[in-house]
Amino acid sequence: MPRILILGGTTEARLLAERLAGRGELDVTLSLAGRTASPARQSVPVRRGGFGGATGLAAYLVNERIDILIDATHPYANVISANAAEAAGKTAVPFVALRRPLWSAVAGDRWSEVSDVREAVSVLGQTPRRVFVTLGRNELAPFNDAPQHHYLIRSVDPVDPPLLLPHVSYVTGRGPFREADDRALMTAHRIEVVIAKNSGGAATYGKIAAARTLGIAVIMVRRPPVPAAPVVETVDAALAWLDHALTSATARDV
Repeated sequence: MPRILILGGTTEARLLAERLAGRGELDVTLSLAGRTASPARQSVPVRRGGFGGATGLAAYLVNERIDILIDATHPYANVISANAAEAAGKTAVPFVALRRPLWSAVAGDRWSEVSDVREAVSVLGQTPRRVFVTLGRNELAPFNDAPQHHYLIRSVDPVDPPLLLPHVSYVTGRGPFREADDRALMTAHRIEVVIAKNSGGAATYGKIAAARTLGIAVIMVRRPPVPAAPVVETVDAALAWLDHALTSATARDV
């Protein structure tokens, strides 16, 4: 029975696992980093926690006799993605990365692209602004250096400990977020600028569409560079790649 390891934490990973759960000829495990306190329910067995870098992941692939590795982590999880590509190369385990396409600016968008969160804070400037921050809770420390702004911070889990800021509000939630709801939230808090990552996909696009409708500027943190590896953009494409990889492996064994 072929053993499949999915590195997850995204909607695509969950949907891929759901599609594979009904295939009794496969042994599928979904790996989560464990950073989210209450992860979404999954349809296949789950492994939680890190591997110990590329070397640890390579050892896991060998010890657990993994036949296929699929990296369906967040587009900004560049460390685990690099480790996955390196581990697959060391062990010759067939490997693919599932990456949702980038968002692209359209007419009416007011985007400023930056390389990282610290640059995003710098772009806010010195004049106090009302800022909607939609980043991971572990990426928020640079905002402590700009206490003049009023922040609304949305994260999946509560920010604990809270930031050392005089003007900050928090809201928790897990996507998908509707444009109408994000528009109402941003209007209620009189938001002037949104800080977001170019995550792609539909689940969190509501804030981008809402900002466009309201004429609000968006400071967009670019995606980090990804390691050279085969890439697919949809769950269907990942399934097609997987079936091809399994067929090729069977042919080699005959």
